[in-house]
Amino acid sequence: MSDSTNRDALGAPGELVPLAARRLGLHTQREDVAIVHRDCSVARSEGLSGRSRVELRANRKRAVARLYQVDNGMVAPDSIGLSESAWHKLRLDEGEGVTLHHARDTGSMRALRGKVYGHRLSQRDASAIFRDIVDGKLSDVQIAAFVAALASHAPERTEITALTHAMVAIGERLSWPGEVVVDKHCVGGLPGNRTTPIVVSIVAAAGLTIPKTSSRAITSPAGTADTVETMTRVDLGVKDMRRVVEQEGGCLVWGGGIDLSPADDLLIRVEHELELDCTSQMVASVLSKKIAAGSTHVLIDVPVGPTAKVRSRADADELAMFMRGVGEAFGLTVRTVMSDGLQPVGDGIGPALEARDVLAVLENDPHAPQELRTRALGLAAAVLEMGGACATGSGIGAATAILDEGRALAKFMAICEAQGGFRRPGIAPFTKVIESERPGHVADIDNRRLARLAKLAGAPQAPTAGVALHVNLGDGISRGQPLLTLHGESRGELDYAIDYYQTNTNLIEVRAK
Repeated sequence: MSDSTNRDALGAPGELVPLAARRLGLHTQREDVAIVHRDCSVARSEGLSGRSRVELRANRKRAVARLYQVDNGMVAPDSIGLSESAWHKLRLDEGEGVTLHHARDTGSMRALRGKVYGHRLSQRDASAIFRDIVDGKLSDVQIAAFVAALASHAPERTEITALTHAMVAIGERLSWPGEVVVDKHCVGGLPGNRTTPIVVSIVAAAGLTIPKTSSRAITSPAGTADTVETMTRVDLGVKDMRRVVEQEGGCLVWGGGIDLSPADDLLIRVEHELELDCTSQMVASVLSKKIAAGSTHVLIDVPVGPTAKVRSRADADELAMFMRGVGEAFGLTVRTVMSDGLQPVGDGIGPALEARDVLAVLENDPHAPQELRTRALGLAAAVLEMGGACATGSGIGAATAILDEGRALAKFMAICEAQGGFRRPGIAPFTKVIESERPGHVADIDNRRLARLAKLAGAPQAPTAGVALHVNLGDGISRGQPLLTLHGESRGELDYAIDYYQTNTNLIEVRAK
């Protein structure tokens, strides 16, 4: 067992010999990693080898990590190198002692294996699995098996409700004064669909409470948090978030700083690596965060299209049914809206480019992307009506007046100032215009490959990188007319994107008239 004597290590009988902690600056997306030298006598005495699951202990804290071994000078034989997530979890100082143990067996594996074989999860089972995921007791392989099992079995309302309960129970849970707290969410999969900052600004300006938490990009060129971060601070804690909402009626903050659903963040990382879209996990993911954020009324935008996340109307109807049904089990009013997922919404794809589109709409710039403006107004209208800020059927008029009169822009600026101050998004130093090689009309736009192009250009890690789209479906095109402009913060990343486009020139398909 882990508390046995390190037999080959120096130390008194029964005493575990600590290893000196070394901070490696290794970022692993919340996976705990430990690295020791192959000549480490502590690891050898415990019979630990590469890729073992180990328990680390220091400062009365524990972390379960994946162990790797090196035979170079990265760490000395009496030291242990740790990833950033493990370092922060153990609250270490450089050189502090860390003891190394065999990882205990986890009780949630019974429930996980049952799910693999097709059994439905109870709330107790789901809670055990999610607690072990958050505590780092399940490896990525085990989490991947759980995600695959969820995706391979038909979703069922009772089980999704159990998953949602378990996710809510693990993280923070917020509450707000008043009977109505509104929120808006998009299931994603559509580049440039950055309606949230506009909707929040309109809704908060109308007097409703909308404490909006958003995610960063995982596999997309930008998340709402990435986009807003090019204009203001988003990494607020609970105390600062409350201050902003109490002052302005709304906020635009990164959900990871609030820790509303920590299990979900870890599941999503594995789910996207497997390239699986799982209805059960998606519903539990979205609703657990809304419930934890204290929402009472939520609007869910579901873009539908062959290269969007939700590809058919039948899939969208099923998703909407589960969203409403599970929401009802928590006393949450959920309304879903099916939207066009055939092409990007704004012109920009990438954090700063999308931020510039948002500002153009809020500032009533005549050159602003009209589809972004129209879609944001429609969503804001639905939220206003749900929240009782206006009568049914009058939402679009109310939302349009708030935007046209500049009240939405004023509210957005006030929220930014409350979160740390407003700044204009930057502009990439390198660009490349891609022109059409033939005349015709735009017959198809591949959302997935367009998002891939923006990522290869550097988004979202390089905030000003991405793609500016110059055409829409149905547009007439002449030879040599610009289709898009690539933006990059380095020539190397821009070249990667150019190379990808040259082998995927049909991601914007121009057909003869």
